Amino acid sequence: MEKITSFTINHLKLEPGIYVSRVDHYGDEVITTFDLRMTAPNKEPVMNTAELHTIEHLGATFLRNHPVFGSRTVYFGPMGCRTGCYMLLHGEYTSEEIVPLVTEMFEFIRDFEGEIPGAAARDCGNYLDQNPAMAKWLAARYLDSTLYDIKPEHLVYPD
Repeated sequence: MEKITSFTINHLKLEPGIYVSRVDHYGDEVITTFDLRMTAPNKEPVMNTAELHTIEHLGATFLRNHPVFGSRTVYFGPMGCRTGCYMLLHGEYTSEEIVPLVTEMFEFIRDFEGEIPGAAARDCGNYLDQNPAMAKWLAARYLDSTLYDIKPEHLVYPD
């Protein structure tokens, strides 16, 4: 079996950033998958499930309600390795083009107050596994250390 593309990225060189993971064509339609890498793989601790779950709930809510990207959002959710999230958008975009959207989303997560959307037994299969305080801390860290002054090398996968 061939190794899938995401397993060919050198995770020893990968740093937090925004990367185009893949661009898929379905007839005339295009889906761009973004790797929103929040932690350095194999160099620092992964995120715990509770805070990543909160980031998922808040990020998905933000994207689905966004005035421009709401109708273009296909999916937002955590990576299995717990070092970031995947965001799938309808259309073809570059990493540079979506920096403002990702920044706005993580500011929303950092600044969120109130009940986590969908964090109820009726709405979620694991609604108790939430950590809003740590989700906000991780969002602030990603903004301050990566997004606010993003470097070109954090927008393209390393060789």
